[in-house]
Amino acid sequence: MLLRAAVVAALSLTCVACAAVSPEAQSDSPKMLVGLGAPVPAAAETQNVATERGDAADDPEIWVDPKNSDRVVIFGTDKQAGLYTYDLAGKATAFIPDGKLNNVDLRDGFATPQGERVLVGASDRGRMGVALYLMNPATLTVSPWGLAKLDLTEPYGFCMGRRGDDFITVTNGTDGQVRQVKIAVGADGAMVATEERRFSVGSQTEGCVVDDAKGVLYIGEENVGVWRYDLDPASTAPRVRIAEAPSQMLKPDVEGMSLLREGEKTWLIVSSQGDSAFAVWRVDGDAPIYRGRFSVVSAAGVDGVTGTDGVAAHAGPVGPYTAGLVVMQDDVDDLGEAVTTNRVRQNFKLVDWRDVKSTLNLD
Repeated sequence: MLLRAAVVAALSLTCVACAAVSPEAQSDSPKMLVGLGAPVPAAAETQNVATERGDAADDPEIWVDPKNSDRVVIFGTDKQAGLYTYDLAGKATAFIPDGKLNNVDLRDGFATPQGERVLVGASDRGRMGVALYLMNPATLTVSPWGLAKLDLTEPYGFCMGRRGDDFITVTNGTDGQVRQVKIAVGADGAMVATEERRFSVGSQTEGCVVDDAKGVLYIGEENVGVWRYDLDPASTAPRVRIAEAPSQMLKPDVEGMSLLREGEKTWLIVSSQGDSAFAVWRVDGDAPIYRGRFSVVSAAGVDGVTGTDGVAAHAGPVGPYTAGLVVMQDDVDDLGEAVTTNRVRQNFKLVDWRDVKSTLNLD
């Protein structure tokens, strides 16, 4: 574990260095000053990632100890540098300098010879695959575990699911190709990756999320909309487009996705990067029900969210967030509530799920 303060100097990019970075270093968001969804206040924010003057912070994920909801780890990628962990105060608690990690996801209860661990994965655009990590839930220590190599043009979007005792990773590329891979522990304790299926969405895709309970995979095709697939690799059921883009719900690019399970209700949250908003559907029934859009605005000294990218959500108590927490990437981390399009720093914003429910009248 390397603390953030120890890596800032080595990982921060100057403007000169940014000129040599791939086009992916340049954000494709319009950097709008105000999102067009119903306003929801920001509750808190993380420290910004070390990379400056480039498209850096990308995707968060939330882990909550099922036995103690005050023990929380927020994961966040710096797509030019590596993987961060944060506490609920937004302080960076650790950093793994693994390079170009784009999207991150996790699942609890992964059996290893050392006991159950939290399996964490991230799409790795530098080493061309999925970087896998194990977090010890007792110590919250995150350790690199292995790399599942993939024959994608560029590993980009990533999500993880669980089907019975199987742990599944889904990785997509900038050309719309998708690889679904099962992750297991070998006899020697090493990582074993087995491809289950491959398919093409059609064009550039990134955001995805798995509904373990329903065995469903949601994927965002950035300029087309949101697709629903059966997670079962043997399924012959056709995919279903549950939302179009552009539309009143989504303005390209379609970006991050997350599911929030609240009792019998399951909510799908999707980043609408084109107008700095988040669309919400209820998806526990036979057909998705669209319930509205929200944007995160400045409050209590925390600037609002523009150029939305990755998003994560967790229902139930998450520290002081008694009903749930939503975390999302912010393309421009302004100082306080000042508004500017001069993107120098990026970070992640925290939002109280109660405020989203109240604003959108979710029931």
